[in-house]
This record gives sequence, C-alpha cells and structure tokens, in this order.
Amino acid sequence: MIIPSTRLLWVGVVLLAAALGVSTWGFHAAWVALAAAAVPVALIDGVLGLRLPTPAVARRVPASLALGVHTEVVLRIANRSARRLRCEAHDHHPASFESEGLPHSLELAPDGWIELRYHVRPVARGEARFEKTEIRIYSPLQLWTVTRMSGEPAAVRVYPNFQALAKYTLLATDNRLSQIGVLQVRRRGEGMEFHQLREYRQGDPQRAIDWKATARTARLIAREYEEEKDQRLLLVIDCGRRMASKDDDLSHFDHTLNAALLLAHVALRQGDAVGMLTMGGVQRYLEPRKSVAAVHALLNSVYDIEPTLAVPDYDRAARDVMRRMRRRALVILLTNLRDEDDETLLPALKLLGTRHLVVLASLREAILGRALSARVDSFDRAVTHAAAAEYLAMRERVFRRIGAAGVMALDVEPERLPITLVNRYLELKREGRL
Repeated sequence: MIIPSTRLLWVGVVLLAAALGVSTWGFHAAWVALAAAAVPVALIDGVLGLRLPTPAVARRVPASLALGVHTEVVLRIANRSARRLRCEAHDHHPASFESEGLPHSLELAPDGWIELRYHVRPVARGEARFEKTEIRIYSPLQLWTVTRMSGEPAAVRVYPNFQALAKYTLLATDNRLSQIGVLQVRRRGEGMEFHQLREYRQGDPQRAIDWKATARTARLIAREYEEEKDQRLLLVIDCGRRMASKDDDLSHFDHTLNAALLLAHVALRQGDAVGMLTMGGVQRYLEPRKSVAAVHALLNSVYDIEPTLAVPDYDRAARDVMRRMRRRALVILLTNLRDEDDETLLPALKLLGTRHLVVLASLREAILGRALSARVDSFDRAVTHAAAAEYLAMRERVFRRIGAAGVMALDVEPERLPITLVNRYLELKREGRL
C-alpha cells in the first residue's frame, strides 16, 4: 500500500495557496508550469518507491513471558538493496500487550542492518501472537510512504509471574529470605525426623544434647534432626467469579496463581510433592509429584485459565479431593470468601479435615483496609467507614466459626498472600503437623 507522506501533503498545500494567489494577482502560466512539473515528479517518485525492496525483519522474543513484567523485544532489520532506505518500523505485538518504544524511525545503509529494541508488558495471561512487522518505506524524495509487512509471526505464552520463583531461589542461596518476608524457620539440629548424632556446637539448643551419648564419649553430643520429606501438598484453586476482583493491575485470581507457584516451588525444595485441583467452573487436576517438572506442569495447566461466572461448589471440590487423595496431605483452599458461603463451606472443610490437614486462604479486598484507615471528614466517608467496619466484623465471625471447626484460616490482602502462605507452610513443617 502506498500513501502520500507529510511532505507531499505540504507540497499540495503550497500549490493550493499558490493557486489562490494566482487567481488574485495573475501569473497563471508560472503556476501551471509549477504544477505540471510537480505532478510527474511525484508520480515518478511514487513508482520508484514501489520498486524499493522490502527490508528483512527477524524478531527475538522469549517464548514464555510473565504477566505484568516488562520484556525486551529485539527487531533486526536488514536492507538487502544497494540503496539507502529511510523507513519507520512498527511491530504488531498482541493487543493484550502494552508497549514502549514504537513506532521507530530508522535509516538503513546499503546492504546494512540495524537492531531496534522496544519493551512489552503483558496484561493478560494465555496464548498470544506477534504478527508480521509493518515497515513504512519512504520513497527517494520522501513524497510517499510504501507500507510492507515483513518477518514471521511468533506465538508466545503469557504465564503467571514466575519471577518471584527466581528471586526466592536467589535469596535462599544467600540465606537472605527475610528480605522478602519469609521467616527463617529451619535451624541446624532442629526438625522432626532424626538425622544423625554429632558434636555439640555453639548455638545448638540445650534440648538437642544426647546425654547418653555424651556420657559414653565424655564429649557433648547433640542430636541433629531434619524436617520430614515425602509429604503431599494439594492446592485447591477457586476459578469462580469473585476471583475476578481487582485491587491493582492484577486480579485476585492472578495473585492466587502467583502465590500458588511460589508455594509449590518452596514445597518442592523442601522435598514434598505438589499437586493442584481447580474448581468454580474449571475442572483440572494435577497429581502431586516431587520434581522440578511439577512447577512447569503447574504453569502449563493454569496459564490460560480466566475466572468464570460460576459460583464455587465447595462440597463438590471436597468430595473430589477425598476421592483422589487417599493419603493424608496438606490441602490449601485458595478462594475469596463471603459470609453467605458459611453454610456450604463449613461442611466441606469438616469433610476434608477427617483425613487431611486443611488451610483456608481467603483474599480480602485491599479497599476495605483503605476505607478503615482513611480520615473521616465527611458524611459519605463516615458511611463508607461504618459499612467497611460492619462487613469486616461479619467476616471475622465467619472466620471464627471456621477456626472453631479445626481449620486454619488466613484472611489476607492479595499482595501479602504469597509470603503469608509460604510462612504458614514452613511453620507447619517445623511443627511436624503434616
């Protein structure tokens, strides 16, 4: 496709202004000669522009991207002609991506190439597709722009934000997990499963001393324990309509997936098996397994799920867990609780509790906390404050009833969910409750 450039439009404006002047002051012959020269020059320039070759485009972009994370895309644009080309490049990235650095103007030397970089930020998970790159080539006199498509389409997948996993691994390697709020719960010599006897070291607790071995060897000997392994963790994820709520750029469902991935990563590092079950309009199940592939399987199972309009059926989910999980496990239910769920949720939790250790993690809207902490300086704000306080009071009563049924419950804002879940899991490991 060929369209007039801004320069050609200005030429047309000048000719039109000259025509108005000619109609007033004369010089018709001069204007006709100018127009007669401009038209063929423009036509010849357009023909030459159409004959210019299309630059070759090669795109470099990761096949897997993380939701909400800026990623660099590199375009290598090569001029395969002996002419210098002036052009403008615009990459057709997925509509669900935000971009910075496009379009990009460039000048290509004869038989030369250039790399341009821009950044994208996915705002939705699932399959996405880069289309061909649009190249707008200027004709030799820059009176026309010729639009060409170059390069090849590229399919990518947008996963939940897995960068937290890399950060956790890095900080764990350097023993700096406290920087992200993870409690340091494992100390040398403590745990639930006996590992070995060794010499007492400064800093070991006194209760770790084995007095019989100490008497035999005439040296202080301590018992060393390690946390139990080969346990099972099942994440039950609500995909219902409430999980579409948003407090920031991410929905509650996206925060839940980020938390589930981080917890799965931590549990696998602890030697436990991790599985997943979805409910609330989407039925998917992953058998618990203890390998690095478990996190990849979890990513590939949930990356394309979006919250549905369904209401969560806690009873059906509980019966499904009991049917699939014959051996005792830690079952973590991730949902967005309402007080009307009390009648259906409590029986389901009690059923799960007959065999499993159950933790209910419910996401609380951050706007409730902001409403309570805001200054009350008007009638509207007073009403909002009172409504938020009443709602939270009812919510607290529900959680007390859940706690009375023997179920551990977490009521947290979405941003705090990943670290809160990890800390609770590590506490349960340390206490030997699994």
